[in-house]
Amino acid sequence: MSVLFRRVAACALTLTVAGAAQAEYPERPIQLIVPWAAGGGTDAVGRTLASGLEEELGTPVNVVNRTGAGGVVGHSAMTQAEPDGYTIGLATAEITTYHWMGTSEITYQDLTPVAQVNFDAAAFNVQASSDWDTVEQALADIEANPNAYKLSGFPTGAAYHLAFAGFLNDQGIDPTTVPVVPSQGAAPGFQELAAGGVSIVASSLPESRSMREAGLVKSLAVFAEDRLDAFPKVPTAGEATGEQWVGGTWRGIVGPAGLPEAKRDRLAEAVKAVYESDAFQDFMAKRGFGTKWAGPQAFGEFMAQADEHNGVIIDKLGLAR
Repeated sequence: MSVLFRRVAACALTLTVAGAAQAEYPERPIQLIVPWAAGGGTDAVGRTLASGLEEELGTPVNVVNRTGAGGVVGHSAMTQAEPDGYTIGLATAEITTYHWMGTSEITYQDLTPVAQVNFDAAAFNVQASSDWDTVEQALADIEANPNAYKLSGFPTGAAYHLAFAGFLNDQGIDPTTVPVVPSQGAAPGFQELAAGGVSIVASSLPESRSMREAGLVKSLAVFAEDRLDAFPKVPTAGEATGEQWVGGTWRGIVGPAGLPEAKRDRLAEAVKAVYESDAFQDFMAKRGFGTKWAGPQAFGEFMAQADEHNGVIIDKLGLAR
């Protein structure tokens, strides 16, 4: 056998072995870290994705809830994992706020974006008996009467808070002139709204559905690019003001920084198949979650933009550390 032939044969064998090794991924179970408690919305989305990924990847995908510190514990675990494709996470909007607010040094740049699967636009909700029938009327009163109107439906600095504050800032209104009454979610915020303790609740439209159907709440606008199919009568902020504003919360699959491109792409392919399945789409629709697909590059760009916008608003609110 000639030296040249042996070298060609060796190269071919190396490529064959490498191809086989890559094709074998995943060879063992995958851990999916969810940074929020079992039973919540993010957990439900994570478990639905995990079930579908098991079928697509042919290996168990085990959900592990790593809770604490407003999602910092779970997101930190995602960033600290080995970039081998066997520990992934379901990241949420909070990853673009921690370093600005001083709660953690971790950022979206410590993660490898795989796929965004969800976006829930915030909505501008008021009492049904409110004098405000349009966003323009509300903004005029808010600007003319600083600190007269209170806002609720979330903890201070949460995604919907930043979405609403960003909207005010975009309209030339100081967001600190609308004081926040913090609540652990939309439900207690709507109770406060019904009782007259606050004037505005920022939440997703599905979260306001029951209050709206009961005749207690009206939604003036949604911070989305287009009207939501399930709520066609609620105009977008762009329609209401002439200036588009998109803001809310989101979820997406990530790995730690340094995840090999081949494994990232294999995961993205599997997540897309799950995302497009009837089972996942039906689940999201029934639970009132918005769906949004973005692959690795688009998801990374989305997180970078969200991080930049949040930094500006967090500073405006005096929450930067």
